Amino acid sequence: MDLAAERVSVRFGGLMANEDVSLAVAPGEVLGLIGPNGAGKTTLVNILSGFQRPHAGSVRLAGRDMTGLKPAAFAQAGIVRTFQAVRLFPRLTVAENVEVGLVARGMRRTAARREALAMLADLELQHCAALTASALSYGEERRVGLARALALEPRFLLLDEPAAGLASAEAEKLKRSIIAIRDRCGCGILVIEHNMALVMSLCDRVHVLGGGRTIAAGLPDEIRIDPAVRTAYLGSTAA
Repeated sequence: MDLAAERVSVRFGGLMANEDVSLAVAPGEVLGLIGPNGAGKTTLVNILSGFQRPHAGSVRLAGRDMTGLKPAAFAQAGIVRTFQAVRLFPRLTVAENVEVGLVARGMRRTAARREALAMLADLELQHCAALTASALSYGEERRVGLARALALEPRFLLLDEPAAGLASAEAEKLKRSIIAIRDRCGCGILVIEHNMALVMSLCDRVHVLGGGRTIAAGLPDEIRIDPAVRTAYLGSTAA
C-alpha cells in the first residue's frame, strides 16, 4: 500500500534535479524529506504528485504504476499535496474554507459543517471556526491549509515546508496538527522541512537528498549522527 518513487531521475537542461532516487511512504508513517536548497526535494514531491514526469524510473501507488498520469489522477487516487503558499478563500470563514472540500466530495452541507467543525477541533482550531480567513495569524493560516487538505480524505499527504516562517510555538502546534491528521485518517505523510527540531521530533524516518541523490535514509537518531548528513546539511557541529 506504499506510495513509492523507484529509481527516478529528472533532468532540466544540463541540471540533474533527481538522480536514481528511490523512496517509499507507508500508510500511517510520517517521513521527513530534508536536504540543502537545490537538493531536489520539491522536484521529488512533484514526481510523487504527478506535477513532474520522471525521465527515468517510476511512481507506484500500492503497486499500481502512476508514472505519467496527470495530477488530477493522483489526487483522485488519494495523493494530496500542499504548496508553500497557502491560498485560502479570504472572505469565507475558516469553517467554510474546510466545508468547500467536503461538499466537493459530495457531502451534504449540514454534514459538511459538522465534519468541518470536528476537523478544526482535532487541529486545535475550533476557536477560529467563525473567523474570516483574512483574520488569521500566519500560523493559523498554515494549519487551516492542513485542515482543507484533510477534507480531501488523503491516502497520502505531501507537505512542502509547512513550518516555513513559523516561530517555535506555532511550529509545535503545527506538529500536533500533523500528528492529529495521521491519527484521524491513517494516511502516510511526507514532509519537506528545514526546521530540524520539528523533523527530528515528528518523523518516523528521514530521507536526505544532496545534489539530487540520496545521501542517507533512516531513523531520526541515525540521521542526526550520520557523517555525510552532518557535512552536507546539518553542519559538522549539529547536535
